[in-house]
Amino acid sequence: MAVSRRTFLATVLAGSAVGALAGTQSAYAASAAGDVVGKITVGYQGWFACIGDGAPINGWWHWSQNWSQAPSTGNNAIKAWPDMREYTHTYQTAYPNFGNGQPATLFSSYDQQTVDTHFLWMQQNGCDTAALQRFNPNSSEGPTRDAMATKVRSSAESHGRKFYIMYDATGWTNMQSEMKADWTNKMSAHTASSAYARQNGKPVVCIWGFGFNDNNHPWDAATCLDVVNWFKGQGCYVIGGVPREWRTGTGGSRAGYLGVYHAFNMLSPWMVGAIGNAADSDSVYQNINVPDQADCNANGIDYQPCVLPGDVSGRQRAHGDFMWRQFYNMVRVGAQGIYISMFDEYGEGNQIAKTAETQATTPTGSGLLALDEDGTACSADYYLRLTADGGKMLKGQIALTATRPTQPVVSGGGDTQPPSAPGGLQVSGHTASSVSLSWTASTDNVGVTGYSVHQVAGSGNTVVGTPTGTTFTVSGLAPSTGYSFFVTARDAAGNTSAASGTVGATTDAQPGNVNLALHQPTSESSHTQVYGSGNAVDGDANSYWESNNNAFPQWLQVDLGAAQHVGRVVLTLPPPSAWSTRTQTLSVSGSTDGSSFSTLVGSAGYTFNPATGNTATVTLPASANARYLRLTFTANTGWPAGQVSEFQVYAS
Repeated sequence: MAVSRRTFLATVLAGSAVGALAGTQSAYAASAAGDVVGKITVGYQGWFACIGDGAPINGWWHWSQNWSQAPSTGNNAIKAWPDMREYTHTYQTAYPNFGNGQPATLFSSYDQQTVDTHFLWMQQNGCDTAALQRFNPNSSEGPTRDAMATKVRSSAESHGRKFYIMYDATGWTNMQSEMKADWTNKMSAHTASSAYARQNGKPVVCIWGFGFNDNNHPWDAATCLDVVNWFKGQGCYVIGGVPREWRTGTGGSRAGYLGVYHAFNMLSPWMVGAIGNAADSDSVYQNINVPDQADCNANGIDYQPCVLPGDVSGRQRAHGDFMWRQFYNMVRVGAQGIYISMFDEYGEGNQIAKTAETQATTPTGSGLLALDEDGTACSADYYLRLTADGGKMLKGQIALTATRPTQPVVSGGGDTQPPSAPGGLQVSGHTASSVSLSWTASTDNVGVTGYSVHQVAGSGNTVVGTPTGTTFTVSGLAPSTGYSFFVTARDAAGNTSAASGTVGATTDAQPGNVNLALHQPTSESSHTQVYGSGNAVDGDANSYWESNNNAFPQWLQVDLGAAQHVGRVVLTLPPPSAWSTRTQTLSVSGSTDGSSFSTLVGSAGYTFNPATGNTATVTLPASANARYLRLTFTANTGWPAGQVSEFQVYAS
C-alpha cells in the first residue's frame, strides 16, 4: 500500500524534537465552544463492506487483502476483531469458528443498522462529533462513499451527534480541482442537516494530508494554500490534518509550508506511528505539543491533537494507561479539542469501538489478539468508556488527573460463562408471510435473559427477533419462499451461547391480489421538487413520483423485502382530468441482490388515459423472480420526465 496516514511511519522523535517554549504565552483567546472546540471528535472510517450487503463496491472492502474473496486467516487485513453481539445483520467469513464455537462473522458499514449502532455508542460515551473520512471519490469506491455520507447523516441526526466531512488527499492526483467540485456538487448539501458540525457559525471541513513529506502528498505549498483558502471562501471553518512536525518543517513535514498550516482555522497533527507507550506521549508533550499550542495561540489557530488507544496487535494499550496518559497530556497542554484516531479502525487495531474481549470471540488460530492480551480483563466497551471520561476531563467536568479513573471491567462484571445452546428448535406454523418457531430453554450459571432469532441470509445471517421466551414468529417474509433459521441465547453479562440447530420452512403461496410493493422501500435516479420515489408506493393515487425534467433515461425502483415470484406490474397516474393522455416508454428489470439487474420486459410504450383510469399493466415472464424491480423511462409524450402515481407489484 502506498504511504498514507494509515502507514505513515514515525521518524525518530529525537530528530524532530524542539525545546519547550518558555515564558508567557500570548493572550490569544481560543474559539468559543462549538461542535469541535471543547469537544471530542472521533475519526469515522465507515469503510467496511461485505459481498452480499448491497453496497455498490460489492466486495469485502477493507476486511481482506483480496476484496473478492471472503476474509480468512490467509486473506486478512485487520489487526483486531470487532465485538459482534449488537449487530443484527452479519456476514459469514472464511475464518475458523470463534473459540466459543460460534461462526466468525463480520459487519458491513453499508448496513444502516451498523452505523446506527456505532452512533448509539458515540451517544452513550461522550463522542460529540464524527469526522467522516472521504478519500478520492472519483473511483470505484465513490458510489459507496457517497452512500455512506447519507447513512452517517441519518445516524447523526437520530442520535444527537454532529458530523463533518474529512477529506483525505492521500494519492488524489487531481485533488485541487476535484476536491472543490466534490464539495460543490455533493458534500456541501449535507451542511443543510441539523447534525452537520459548525464552529464559529461555519460548517466544518477537514483536509488531511497537506505538507506530508512523501510521494503520496506531492503538492507544492501554493496549491495547498489555494485549496484551504477556497474552502474558507465558501464560508467553511477548515481543519488541517497535518504532520506532527508541521511547525518546524522537519521530519515528516515538507519545508516551506508554514504559511499553509497557519491558514487553517484548526490544526490536528497526526500521531499514529509516532508513539507507542506513555513515555512516548510524555516526550511528545514536552517537545511537540507544548510549543505547538504556543504557536497556535500566537497565530489565532485552534489546536486539536490526536489521542489514540494503541494498536491491539502491538500490545500498546496497557489496559488503558497509554490512552489515559495522552488525555492527561492534551488537557494539561490546553488543547481546544481532541481528535480520537480512530473510532472503527480495525485495520490498524487503533479502534475504540467495541472489540473482542477474549479469544472466545476471535477466530481460532487467527493470531488476532483480544482486549485481554496483557492479562487484564477488559470489557468490549472499555475504550469507549475511557473516551467518555477523557471528554469529561477536557470539558472540566472532572478534575485533571494522571490517574486513570476508568476501570477495565464495570463493577459487578466477571461472568464469562455463556448459556447452553437452545435445543429442539422446530417450525410450529407458517403462512404466506410468516414462519413460527419454538425451542426448549437454555440454561446458564446466572440466568438467561433472552434469545436472538437468526435468519440465514446467503453466507451470513440477520437477527430478526430478540424474544425473552421460547417462541417467536418471523413476519414480513415473501410467499412461496424457503427460509432457514437458528437461535442463540444470551445472559445479563452479554455472553452468547453457541447456535441451536438450523431449521427450514417454506412460506405459503401468496394470493394474487396483494400489492407486494405497498409501503416498501424505494430508490430513484432523481426527483423534482417534492415528488420523491416514496410517493409511488404510499397507496395515495393523488401523490406521485416525477424525475428530473429533460434528463432521460430515469429510473424508479422498489425493494420487495425478499426475492419472490412476481407476475405483473400495475402503474397509475393521478386521476384528475388535468392529466391528459400520454404514452411513457419504459422497461422493467429485476434483481435479487440490488446490484446485478436483468431485463424482464424490454422497452415499450404504455398509454395512460384518464378516461380508462390512467393505468397501465405490464405482464412479467412466468419465471420472473426478484426482490428489486426497476422501471427505466426513456420517453413521455405528456411531460419530459418519468411519472408514476402508484407502482404496484402482484404475484399473479
